[in-house]
Amino acid sequence: MSEAAGHPYAVSFDREKLILDHVPLLKHLVGRMSFDLPGSVDRDDLFGYGMLGLIQAADSWEPGRGLKFSTYAFPKIRGAILDELRRADFLPRGRREKVRDLDRAVAELEQRNGVAPTPEEIAAHLGVALEEVDEILLSARSAGCTSLDEDVSEALFVRLSDPQSNDPQDSVEFEELKGLLVEAIKGLPEQERTVVTLYYGEELLLREIAEVLGLTESRISQIHTRALYRLNRELTHGTRGAKA
Repeated sequence: MSEAAGHPYAVSFDREKLILDHVPLLKHLVGRMSFDLPGSVDRDDLFGYGMLGLIQAADSWEPGRGLKFSTYAFPKIRGAILDELRRADFLPRGRREKVRDLDRAVAELEQRNGVAPTPEEIAAHLGVALEEVDEILLSARSAGCTSLDEDVSEALFVRLSDPQSNDPQDSVEFEELKGLLVEAIKGLPEQERTVVTLYYGEELLLREIAEVLGLTESRISQIHTRALYRLNRELTHGTRGAKA
């Protein structure tokens, strides 16, 4: 028994089982991310990108830290998909220029006011409707052009999908982030708070949330992205304020 346990194939088998057991998590992430992407992006490609992240997670996971593998693998899978989307650069030229205009507006307003602007402030600065800002934010997020929601999505996954899970970063900082997240969610406009709660807490699909709220699926996706932007803004500002 001891020789078998120490055999390299035993480790390989455990690794393979770990990966296979978490393919549903990979499919779940691909399903949620694929809606925001244009038809030119193949869902099977996303699955392949995410599988690389899942394999990386299996290779680097340290079970001795007491961390659930699903919690550890979530950002690895999502990050691998976003990395490939950034390299693909599939946004039309006009849309990419709007993303750059928005980035410049955010940087200018943040430098002026010392805090990232709200979506409403961005719209006023650019002279466009709030719905146009929603569309640009969604384009940036879909193409992996921005990291505005990376930390937030991970924290939401942990805090709302699995409130009892261990700290994924094994640090006081992440525990603090989860506490700030709770307060930030409470401060969201009602519609955005509802979308975030249904999406992460109840794990409803965007089309199911659309049915509940009587809106189109694309509009729910935009509201979701705007909510993530607000949460990232609040968490970033809250973290900086705490450090100060």
